[in-house]
Amino acid sequence: MLDEALKTQLKSYLEKLTQPIELVAALDDGAKSRELDELLREIATLSDKISLRRDDSEARKPSFAINRVGTDIGVRFAGIPMGHEFTSLVLALLQVGGHPSKAAAELIEQVRSLDGEYRFETYFSLSCQNCPDVVQALNLMSVLNPNIQHVAIDGALYQDEVETRQVMSVPTVFLNGELFDQGRMSLEQILARIDTGSSAREAEKIKTKEAFDVLVVGGGPAGAAAAIYAARKGIRTGVAAERFGGQVLDTMAIENFVSVDYTEGPKMGAALEQHVKNYDVDLMNLQRAEKLVPATAPGGLVEVQLANGATLKSKTVILATGARWRQMGVPGEDQYRNKGVAYCPHCDGPLFKGKRVAVIGGGNSGVEAAIDLAGVVSHVTLIEFDSKLRADDVLQRKLRSLPNVDIIVSALTTEVLGDGQKVSALVYKDRVSDEMHTLELEGIFVQIGLLPNTEWLKGTLELSPRGEIVIDERGQTSVPGVFAAGDATTVPYKQIVIAMGAGSTAALSAFDHIIRSPVAAAVEPEEVAA
Repeated sequence: MLDEALKTQLKSYLEKLTQPIELVAALDDGAKSRELDELLREIATLSDKISLRRDDSEARKPSFAINRVGTDIGVRFAGIPMGHEFTSLVLALLQVGGHPSKAAAELIEQVRSLDGEYRFETYFSLSCQNCPDVVQALNLMSVLNPNIQHVAIDGALYQDEVETRQVMSVPTVFLNGELFDQGRMSLEQILARIDTGSSAREAEKIKTKEAFDVLVVGGGPAGAAAAIYAARKGIRTGVAAERFGGQVLDTMAIENFVSVDYTEGPKMGAALEQHVKNYDVDLMNLQRAEKLVPATAPGGLVEVQLANGATLKSKTVILATGARWRQMGVPGEDQYRNKGVAYCPHCDGPLFKGKRVAVIGGGNSGVEAAIDLAGVVSHVTLIEFDSKLRADDVLQRKLRSLPNVDIIVSALTTEVLGDGQKVSALVYKDRVSDEMHTLELEGIFVQIGLLPNTEWLKGTLELSPRGEIVIDERGQTSVPGVFAAGDATTVPYKQIVIAMGAGSTAALSAFDHIIRSPVAAAVEPEEVAA
């Protein structure tokens, strides 16, 4: 299972074990069980602190537990955690074996303080780049708190469970047998869901913060670059992000980031966060901005009101709120989201193995999705609104060469149909003949571009007809002291490298604005009176 290079690397990691651990395998006579048995035997030979035994009483086979000997501490994998989940396996071995986590001390203490019994089950796919964060967070929680149990389940390997529990999107998490959540979640986000008082406590902390020189709203590539460039100027810098990393976290492969041949979104997102943390930046994650209040006088403070009721003040603000997947906006889409309507073919594609699906959108993203899915599902129908596909020629040639793909152009999707539990069909109108057609299928992957996260700014500053923040060459918006960068703006090309450059430009412009503003105006009149 493991080549020599990987064995050598894993062996060096396992030298960090401080506690003996036991691998407990539950196997049957199938090929996957033989693969898992081989993997576990190889791992057990790499450290004298690891033992292996078999216990077939577990219902899910193949599966295995990683237990700390003599304790109740452990995690379980139902499947073979290779691919994107290999890192989850390595971390589980280390953490069960006593190696400390790099998670923030306050988060670790929050997990240890949780009361009650929590039995988590996470369905993942080996091709899902969003799943490891969830698996690793819940594994860590089960190591830190004996009242928490977690099993990570390969959905492609346990199709019967997937069908029974209507799992049509990964990661999907169940808590104590009930659906908990779907999609990418960090440890902070999971704790915020469980520990209901954490949001109020965080709001009280934020209310006590002094005004910033630069406040960045958003934590994607543009926001991270802005924070770094501002902090390097030695000025008080804060970041309020709803999800640090932004769209990058949902990106599978990144091959056009200059000087980096290849990387993946979650890896880049983690690197962005670590780089920001290397500087004196007040990073406030899981914070959603709801209102921007411009300064009442030249040189005054700009306010950003958050969803939790707290307000942040700053001499300048950089808006880097990014964008999200555009939805079709048709009846049935919301009802069947994660029940057949999906937005990530890499993550959710394996759950539709052998089924019929459609891809909406004929740009590069849509055609790439159709190509990827064609290798997994039985049939793909690509539906494009325009009279021709807009993807690069090389992608179109590849798509047209596939035997299980149909292409429909000049088609307007009008409705998603289902049986109340999952998608059963898609209705579209032929824009040439006006005829209506119903396409029977079990999955719909929407790939029709991006929508800027700017609804909360309407009426406050100038937005384009597309809802993008209008900026000049310096990143300045229509409101003095407020700058913007990245995919939420009118910048013509939505690319990571361009967003980073725009964030850097906005930070330098904000610094220039500060040094040219009257010093006395940096303090609000009410603060002077106080």
